[in-house]
Amino acid sequence: MTDYTPAVAAIAALVDDLMFLSRIREAAKGPGVEVRAARTVDQLQAAAAGSALIIVDLDSPRLPTAAALAALRGDPTLAALPVVGFFSHVHAERAQAAKQAGVDRVLARSAFVQVLPTLVAEAAG
Repeated sequence: MTDYTPAVAAIAALVDDLMFLSRIREAAKGPGVEVRAARTVDQLQAAAAGSALIIVDLDSPRLPTAAALAALRGDPTLAALPVVGFFSHVHAERAQAAKQAGVDRVLARSAFVQVLPTLVAEAAG
């Protein structure tokens, strides 16, 4: 008889802010969700395959956010995945641009931190 190993839910995160990546990983521990960090378009596409959610830092000037979102939405196997983006409230103009780029839910950083446990729980199914 073989041991049964349940499937692990996953979240792909295009995040280079270590504090926020740490918060995402901490929130994911309880429900046992794997966090797959990415910093490039190719890494995000690989991390997104099989993930239940994609989280994107909309503030980072070092991340290829626009290109990554275009690649996700242009890939028929990944286009339907929910994408949550977070940003600093002082950059409010990024919210509209993110929605136009295909981000399903755009949150200020403070709101993102508050709903993070719920987002992770939903990803865990």
